[in-house]
Amino acid sequence: MGFLAITYWRKLVGGYPKDAISFIAASLANAIGSSILWPLTTLYVHQVLGRSYADAGLVLLFQALAGVIGQLVGGAMYHKFGPKNLIVTSMVISGLLIGLVVFTRDYWIYVAMTSIYGLMNGVAAPAINAYIGFRWPDHRRKLYNAIYVGNNIGLAVGASVGGLIAAFSFSMTYVVTALSTVAFGVFLLLFMQTERRSTANDLAMKTSISAASSSFAGMEEDLPLLKKLMNVRIYLFLGIGQMLFFVSIMIWNSGIAPYLSDGGYPLSMYSLLWTTNGIVIFAGQPITNWIKRRLAGSLRMEIVASSVICTAGYLFIALFHDNYICLVIGMIVCTLGEMLLLPVIPTFFSENAGKSAPFYMGIVGGFGSAGRMIAPTIYGTIYDQTGISLVLYLGMAASLLSFVVFVVHAYLHKSS
Repeated sequence: MGFLAITYWRKLVGGYPKDAISFIAASLANAIGSSILWPLTTLYVHQVLGRSYADAGLVLLFQALAGVIGQLVGGAMYHKFGPKNLIVTSMVISGLLIGLVVFTRDYWIYVAMTSIYGLMNGVAAPAINAYIGFRWPDHRRKLYNAIYVGNNIGLAVGASVGGLIAAFSFSMTYVVTALSTVAFGVFLLLFMQTERRSTANDLAMKTSISAASSSFAGMEEDLPLLKKLMNVRIYLFLGIGQMLFFVSIMIWNSGIAPYLSDGGYPLSMYSLLWTTNGIVIFAGQPITNWIKRRLAGSLRMEIVASSVICTAGYLFIALFHDNYICLVIGMIVCTLGEMLLLPVIPTFFSENAGKSAPFYMGIVGGFGSAGRMIAPTIYGTIYDQTGISLVLYLGMAASLLSFVVFVVHAYLHKSS
């Protein structure tokens, strides 16, 4: 599989525009820097700021909530401020704020800074996705997948590097993240300035609009916000499905993690599950590519196929979670489903929503962030009261519900 994966990626990258390759590389570097903080926030709040784990959970809650708001704002403001102003400003502000964290030991100032950091990252996310779709319309399907893979590799590398840096200095983790974020913002500023105004985005925009199905052709003009929101057919079921997907995937953090800890497994055994996730995302591309060709054939059916695979994986975990090897197998299966879903969502809007694509990317991204925000509280409460089994079955049920919702979405878009 490793040889096939390397061959696949060499062939894939060889077909990208040169400027797209530099964009992917910069995005990967930013993902590594941003991921350094991901596993360390709870420990920083407890060990450095001297607060309880409940207070640490509140930090994550506020940050996630700010991210939801940021996704909505970023999508809605894309055309008003332009991608360069929106993305670069967001990245620079978030980088400076997270760097200033090291100068305070006040808990509530820390909460405010990290929340604004989450807000700015949320603003940038749909704007970056929309920018990719508009600038490289002929390559966007492959590019969305490449960015997704790069972000996950960055997550794995960043989490590992973060532990090493934290062993030397907790504060340094924030400095490194700040530097990488600001550097990415500066890169994007210079990168976007190389565009010729009359080409790139404008040409890609027209291509995206002309490729949209007739059902959404009217979206090429700037419609009032209310009219966009009323067009629930294009975004609502996809958003609910993504929210349910993230509710299900959170069983790894808020169910299986404490289950392994309470069962006496070392932390390395839990980390191994995420190492498996990263390996599958990189090496499993030929498998998902085969699934796309043989079983799906269209974006809407790829979305449905993803929920089928994830539901099967979570059911397997719920039935056989007593065996650690079965958890690894379940992670492999669920990761394959994730690989089909997440890169497809921005692609769907780029190809079907025309100029309104950033707005709908922001809304659906907000749904996903909401799922990640509410799931830990639900699962944590259930785990404390009943143990792991009900958590796993609820995660499987959420995945099954996402399948139902995605089928409705596919039916509504059967002509696209």
